[in-house]
Amino acid sequence: MKKYLAMALLVAVFPFTGSCADEDSILLDRIVALVENEAIMQSELDDRINVIEQQYADSVDQLPPPDQLKRQVLERMVLESLQLQMAEARGIRIDDLTLNESMRDLAARNNMGLPAFRDRLVAEGIDYVSFREQVRTELVISTLRQRVVDSQVQVSEQEVDELLTTQASLANSGIEYHLRHILIALPEGASPKQIEAATERAGAIRARALAGENFAKLAASESDSQNSLEGGDLSWRTAAQLPTQFARSVASMEAGDTSDIIRSPSGFHLVNLIEQRGGQRAMIDQTRARHILIEPNALVSDEEALARLANIERRIQAGDDFAALATENSDDEASAVDGGDLGWINPGQMVPDFERVMGSLETGAVSEPFRTQFGWHIVEVTGRRQHDGTVELERARARESIAQRKAEEEAELWLRRLRDESYVEYRLDPIGAQQAADGQS
Repeated sequence: MKKYLAMALLVAVFPFTGSCADEDSILLDRIVALVENEAIMQSELDDRINVIEQQYADSVDQLPPPDQLKRQVLERMVLESLQLQMAEARGIRIDDLTLNESMRDLAARNNMGLPAFRDRLVAEGIDYVSFREQVRTELVISTLRQRVVDSQVQVSEQEVDELLTTQASLANSGIEYHLRHILIALPEGASPKQIEAATERAGAIRARALAGENFAKLAASESDSQNSLEGGDLSWRTAAQLPTQFARSVASMEAGDTSDIIRSPSGFHLVNLIEQRGGQRAMIDQTRARHILIEPNALVSDEEALARLANIERRIQAGDDFAALATENSDDEASAVDGGDLGWINPGQMVPDFERVMGSLETGAVSEPFRTQFGWHIVEVTGRRQHDGTVELERARARESIAQRKAEEEAELWLRRLRDESYVEYRLDPIGAQQAADGQS
């Protein structure tokens, strides 16, 4: 409603510009898509395309033609809007404190302080305020997916045993694969005609790849995956972190090869192997810790959760027993029964924000309250050791890999269902025509 009102006021005050009768009138802004209760404006689409073009300034040939780029970006914005509306309905918000921490982490990953990182963005023509809000958006969506998809993923010990048995030569070898990926999506309950059309499309794209076309550019212009504009880059993965069908294909591929067409519930896939590398076995630096979690919800605001945890932290510093307070107050039911004890933790086992704080503490130290996607925590490090945990590490890696694969597959299907079940109206003619032809509008 705010966007409609803002546009109405803008047109009322500045309806058109032009000083001569033969000059074309200039519309200041317009709606390019309606997504449930929200509108996507032409200016928003233009801004997003501008950022992408700046990111690819040194490799502009990787981008699809302008009309295809608009289609890809607008569809991504539609999915983003649907997820943000769902997140808002669920009360998911990212406060400025959490956002600032994420911005500092992002700057650190680029080997910069936050001021230098901001200056670099401005120098590259990227509006820092808009970039910062886009990071907030990505954090909101990440939190939503964790609650809706990741939290529902269950991994059984039998699945771990089967992975370690059936893929022992791959999962335990330490080999990692750097892949690119193209998805030709199918809606749930696709008709035989839709399946046939998708099969033909996948075959044509594969033929182009085998004929020497750049796979990254094909992914950017043809893939229906969320990472299409990144050239379909899946980054480095072990075989166990890949869907089973992918792992079977890459095991026999060499660098530069493109797979046969792979079918999954979400559609048809093509995988391109960029390179592979071997791993090394090493001793594990483990940390033992305990924590208390206060999770914001419909009844407890983010500020109230922080205030409650800050009071608990003050009681611990004054001498109250950490374990007793964890059992009484922590929303992490699994660890609360053990006084908040998380056991011995391997590197990478916890979410990055938790691991960063835990890694900064001396043994026996208790942190100040800090935020992760799960809520507000305080953590105490109770021990550190170097451990030869080959068997445990293999099982932990297998469990994490299965969970990651399941979460990615479920997220793909969840997004497809969300898109198919939502009202979306395109008002950018070339896009609307293309989407209608694809059966997506």
